[in-house]
Amino acid sequence: MNKSELMKTANEVRKGIIEAVHSAKSGHPGGSLSAADIYTYLFFEEMNIDPKDPKKADRDRFVLSKGHTAPGYYSTLAHRGFFPVEDLKTLRKTGSYLQGHPDMKHIPGVDMSSGSLGQGISAAVGMAISAKLSGDSYRVYTLLGDGEIQEGQVWEASMLAAHRHLDNLVVIVDNNNLQIDGAITDVNSPYPIDKKFEAFNFHVINIDGNNMEEIDAAFKEAKGVKGQPTAIIAKTIKGKGVSFMENQASWHGTAPNDEQYETAMSDLEKVGEALCQK
Repeated sequence: MNKSELMKTANEVRKGIIEAVHSAKSGHPGGSLSAADIYTYLFFEEMNIDPKDPKKADRDRFVLSKGHTAPGYYSTLAHRGFFPVEDLKTLRKTGSYLQGHPDMKHIPGVDMSSGSLGQGISAAVGMAISAKLSGDSYRVYTLLGDGEIQEGQVWEASMLAAHRHLDNLVVIVDNNNLQIDGAITDVNSPYPIDKKFEAFNFHVINIDGNNMEEIDAAFKEAKGVKGQPTAIIAKTIKGKGVSFMENQASWHGTAPNDEQYETAMSDLEKVGEALCQK
């Protein structure tokens, strides 16, 4: 896909997020929207995956460490063809396979169940070590929240990743600067994030995580790194694409009502129209 197509796809992913969370009347739109461009690039451009064969042995692996942003993950998987887009409306409903957090046993394309913050990166490190031990060529990607990296387990896993020279591992931090209780600087500042990962012997790349050109360049750079894992620190806007959600901590885990849903979808329709005119 070219950059324009990826941007249009990311906008459709954002519509799916709003559709799912509105239908569920619960969920986490803010961090799903901020990471939509990264999700889209990973699943439509970067990763070696096949919706027709979700468990193929040589597939690249993805672990959503910040598991509560499952609506973004699900919308991406649906638009990539792993399951019907219409199923997004069943999010969090009784009997639905699309639970509030990703479930590897029931959702095609999900490599690891996740939700307890800090634990996903450890699973990703384990997968990357497994590939090294087995001589497999697959790569492992994990997406963390910037509030999540306040968890100590994140740094234990990072220490091991560097110690084992896991150049097949890419850690992405969705740095939207907001968590459920407000700005991460007010709650428990993890800054400077890049310097911390550098201190743990990661190759670090800082980008605008809502800019497809910069995302593309970062993942291409990561593929050339040898002997150490890569951390991509992606500066993003929480609630990206929806006017009243942008940079508002209150939309971390709140579902839009019917009126807000209409406004959000209208906002995203306008974004889509603008992208089509480029």
